[in-house]
Amino acid sequence: MIYAVVMFLVGLVLLIKGGDWFVDGATGIAKRFNIPELLIGATVVSIGTTLPEVMVSVTSAVKGIGAMAYGNAIGSIICNTALIAAITVAIKPSRVEKKSLMLPVAFFFGSALLYGGNAIITGYFSRTFGFVMLAIFIIYMVIIVRSALKKPTVETGAEAGVISGTDDTEAGAEAVKTGNEAKVTDVEASKTGNKTKEEGRPLWQEILFLVAGAILIAAGADLLVNNGTYIATALGVPASVIALTFVALGTSLPEFATAITSLAKGHGALSLGNIIGANIINLVLVSGASMSIAPFALPAEKLIAGMNASVIVDLPVMYGVMLILTIPALIRGKLSRVQGIALLLIYFTYVVFQFTA
Repeated sequence: MIYAVVMFLVGLVLLIKGGDWFVDGATGIAKRFNIPELLIGATVVSIGTTLPEVMVSVTSAVKGIGAMAYGNAIGSIICNTALIAAITVAIKPSRVEKKSLMLPVAFFFGSALLYGGNAIITGYFSRTFGFVMLAIFIIYMVIIVRSALKKPTVETGAEAGVISGTDDTEAGAEAVKTGNEAKVTDVEASKTGNKTKEEGRPLWQEILFLVAGAILIAAGADLLVNNGTYIATALGVPASVIALTFVALGTSLPEFATAITSLAKGHGALSLGNIIGANIINLVLVSGASMSIAPFALPAEKLIAGMNASVIVDLPVMYGVMLILTIPALIRGKLSRVQGIALLLIYFTYVVFQFTA
């Protein structure tokens, strides 16, 4: 038990440091190529922080544990949205760029409706359906990257304020002035050599931060899940509850580390983009890979009034929390503390249901 606790803490340290490096590398690359932070968060950062889900689900599929692969994907989406995103929103609500948010949100709900429809109608996740989900993942990545590359111009101060989640008018005005004088500043900086640390970092170093951060995140999550599951089992927590809640929470810790680090560094939009992107990847890549390797039936281990709990509870909660997180942001262009608190209450209720129902 002592060894498991020590390894659990080591995993936590790796996650925190990995999240720090990953955010530094991602934001550095985004700024270098003038890509909106929300888009870089929805692609590169999301793939890196979803590595634990990929590893857990694929391993489960190979071992013939379809219920674990299903529960990990759906549970991680609920955890990402109603716990991780909710915490960051409740602590520090931020503005978002609605145009950059629309594409990831549309892809998520399109994929989620397809996923849920297949679950309800067929009750089986076939290899063919897995290939369809993987194809959606490829299409998503191609479209979102092309969309980002079509916007090579330097963002205006107002847009920069939306991306970073700031509300300060003076800061926005100053950002406009800075954006208008960007070329002059770059020329002067090249002459004097007085660039900031982030501006002067070479591309290879940004990539190194990104890769090293992803490795630390994956290693840290693995230590946390394995040792955390051992600790929970030793304390008498039922295995079914561990699969539905603890494993999903454990594999979502990279998103939590990245979200908190992004929040601390003032990159609120990166955090939101990472959450939405990770949710899409959980559906189309994590689930798609699992189905393609080893098809499985919709888990029916828990029934409520004779109906599959996955259909009447898990899927509706997944849709509901994403609607609460994204729709107000799309309408108002910002997140509110009320959203964060509401999502946290939903997550608490959902966890209590898993332990008691």
